[in-house]
Amino acid sequence: MSVRPDSPSSRPPALVIVGMGPRGTGLVERLAANAPELYGATAPLDLHLVDPHPPGGGRIWRPDQSPLLWMNSIAEDVTLFTDDTVECEGPLRPGPSLAEWAEHVRSGALPDGPAPELSPELAAEAAALTGGGFASRRLQGAYLAWAYERSVAALPPAVTVHRHQCRAVRITGSRDGVQQVWLEGRATPLAADAVVLALGHLDAEPEPEQRALTAFAAEHGLVHLPPEFTADSDLSWLRPGEPVIVRGFGLAFIDLMVLLTEGRGGRYDERGDGAGELTYRPSGREPVLHVGSRRGVPYRSKIGYRWWGERPPLPRFFGPAQVEELLRRPGRPDYRRDILPLIAKELGFAHYHRLFTAHPERMAMSWPDFEETYAACPPGGPELLALAAAAVPDPADRLDLDALDRPLAGRRFDGHEALQRDLRAHIEADLARRHDPAHSPDLAVFHALLSVYGQLIRLGDIGGQWHGFFSYLASGPPGPRLRQLLALSRAGVVRFLGPETRVAPDPLRKVFRASGAGVPGPGVEARALVEARLPEPTVNRSRDPLLRSLHRDGAAATPAGLLAVSPDDARILDRAGRPHSRRFALGPHTDARASGGFARPRTNAPAFRQNDATARALLSLLRPLSPHHAAQLTA
Repeated sequence: MSVRPDSPSSRPPALVIVGMGPRGTGLVERLAANAPELYGATAPLDLHLVDPHPPGGGRIWRPDQSPLLWMNSIAEDVTLFTDDTVECEGPLRPGPSLAEWAEHVRSGALPDGPAPELSPELAAEAAALTGGGFASRRLQGAYLAWAYERSVAALPPAVTVHRHQCRAVRITGSRDGVQQVWLEGRATPLAADAVVLALGHLDAEPEPEQRALTAFAAEHGLVHLPPEFTADSDLSWLRPGEPVIVRGFGLAFIDLMVLLTEGRGGRYDERGDGAGELTYRPSGREPVLHVGSRRGVPYRSKIGYRWWGERPPLPRFFGPAQVEELLRRPGRPDYRRDILPLIAKELGFAHYHRLFTAHPERMAMSWPDFEETYAACPPGGPELLALAAAAVPDPADRLDLDALDRPLAGRRFDGHEALQRDLRAHIEADLARRHDPAHSPDLAVFHALLSVYGQLIRLGDIGGQWHGFFSYLASGPPGPRLRQLLALSRAGVVRFLGPETRVAPDPLRKVFRASGAGVPGPGVEARALVEARLPEPTVNRSRDPLLRSLHRDGAAATPAGLLAVSPDDARILDRAGRPHSRRFALGPHTDARASGGFARPRTNAPAFRQNDATARALLSLLRPLSPHHAAQLTA
């Protein structure tokens, strides 16, 4: 349904949200929560929701993907709803986590209505899901679809919802007037008094290096898969038994690994003596994956135990006061010089607080003495290292962020087989540690990472180093996936390339060649190269026509290419730094990107705070434009 571009005074106000994945759904939930206070329960409003993919799950969590693809968070750590830890002005509206929702599905009813109808496969998965289990992305999509329906149902009765299953391609209109939202394949635009972009992860035009590699592959009949969402990749080009170079060792690699092994008929057997070691039984259809990255190791395993006892009081050394001080300084704060030392001190505080409170027998100093001295130490200085050495006898109990971040830095290996053995030992040690409560300071550091993320959104674009570090430590794969990786390595289906992996075309051999630092020999050659990562969310290279047109029409981009928005309410900024009166944006393509559209319960999630602030700004903007309210004022 389209809306006539009439004068605002002759129609209800209209709001258009472009993108109805988790972020758009979360915004609708906050609009429903805040509307009674800020807009009124009886004032008409046209709400247009634009997305070619199913609402709730959007593209990433859509139902038509492999059931082998998992969430990388346990079910009890996933929610789309606020709780009493969320610091926002709007009313809190608690709702079930993914685990609680699955439990209600099993019982046949949810607190506010019947359970949703699921396919037999999804119903069986929901019946088997535990709080500590990892749901498939398809089941998460069903949860998000239900959350969308619940959020729409909670809107005031006078709100009319219009769904448009297509893409928005351009926005026109003056800064202070009605906006025209042009939809793909439609001749008439939607008239909007406010527009929100909640676009999620987007495809991008390749970088120059990627274009050169694609051209080389085309010239020599090779295969090059550029950065993209793995579920959308055409993996049929990767032939059984042939070597494939994979650049990237994060979650996109895990997806690729799964689809090319279990997805091609392979299976795992578990040893029957209780040791838990897996053996991979290949189908014969798998390629051989030679994987490497800058670190040369996979992301750290998800922690496999729950919190108990006293929590670190966070934030402590990187909170609102420190952020305000950084913002007062002239110029843009430098990540390594200004921000990273504060982050390191915050993470260290959480680590040592937990060590003292949960494992005091491993300390050589009282907590009050340590805390006082720690607080006095300058961030990033040698005094912090000296204090840790004096207070913590075992070096394994000290927090070494550099060693965590680059565990293979400076290592030299006798050969490729030595590298394989050492990498398997590294993964085994990581799995053991991340599932052992004796190392519970690791979980405290995880909570500190979430706290830091919540503070950083006010600083805007700080570059990509933080996001890579956060993902590596806090957003790694489920432990079972790393056990599978070990089995694939033992079976020879996965081969490790090592750190500082270099990939280059070899025009003489007409192949791609890859090698890692510290490993002797010429490296590996292959006729296929896969870039196992998502494209960077840059405005100037995005394939989304709406985002590109906004940038062409004057929307500002940061040095890293992100859409610049106001940290207070997500209004899009122009190149002079002025916030647009009618245009807003939320999500990973902005410089206020939070860690996701949904979040871990009871963590004061920044995405929920952003959604609430933006919803309140929208409702406050739209209320004076309503003929209903104008009539009340003149009555």
